[in-house]
Amino acid sequence: MHFKVESAINQSILNNERHLANPLNHRARKRFGQNFLHDRGVIQRIIQVINPQPGQRLVEIGPGRGAITLPLLEACKRLDVIELDRDLVQPLADQAAGSGELTIHQQDALRFDFTALAGNDRLRVIGNLPYNISTPLLFHLVTHSDVIQDMHFMLQKEVVARMAAQPGGGDYGRLSVMIQYHCKVEPLFRVGPGAFTPAPKVDSAFVRLTPWSAPPVTVTDVDRLAAVVRQAFSQRRKTLRNTLKGLLSEQELRAAGCDPAARAETISLEQFAALANTLTKDR
Repeated sequence: MHFKVESAINQSILNNERHLANPLNHRARKRFGQNFLHDRGVIQRIIQVINPQPGQRLVEIGPGRGAITLPLLEACKRLDVIELDRDLVQPLADQAAGSGELTIHQQDALRFDFTALAGNDRLRVIGNLPYNISTPLLFHLVTHSDVIQDMHFMLQKEVVARMAAQPGGGDYGRLSVMIQYHCKVEPLFRVGPGAFTPAPKVDSAFVRLTPWSAPPVTVTDVDRLAAVVRQAFSQRRKTLRNTLKGLLSEQELRAAGCDPAARAETISLEQFAALANTLTKDR
């Protein structure tokens, strides 16, 4: 389902008082992981960081009450949004009347086909992502990275730390390896709970993900890389000798430059690529 609202009338980000003061009379729903952004300073900073331009193909995930939807639409004149909560669809369309062309897809972002939406364009994806589905949604998005120019997301601070983590620390894990294989990760700034309604119990962070034009390491089979990384981190306290038993022998681990007694959290992206290529070659 989608709605379109078309107009050429301009609005400024600084003139959204009416929308933000009485956004939709819509109470946040826990099952959708809704925490609506309302802090105007944070909203303006987000728009400045994204720097949307006319002609760009922007897609917002989870527009909610429209806090950044309206400024984005004003800047680009055309915007696609993906909103699961059907009760927000018509109010969003009503708010956008007179601001530009808004297309609302009432769908689950976890199942949304971003490649089909892009067509011959490259997408800029934005969102205050529901924290309860952020990790699977990130994994879904990277499967469409070929048609994505960049992504800007509000996420739980710990998730951003995990995405940017380097080998050797507790934050480093499956998410770190796979996101860094697909994208350059740039944590931008932190946001406190008070910027949202209702206030979450955790701090948040805004991050930029830019898909690589070519991956930073050579991998013969990305599915094998994903399988090796998933298996290696399935039991963090165990060594590669144990976690990868049945996939790779100790001899193969050493041939890939890995100590069989090492734990997954110490293995670099380059080493995981070597393990995946060894598995592909030998199987």
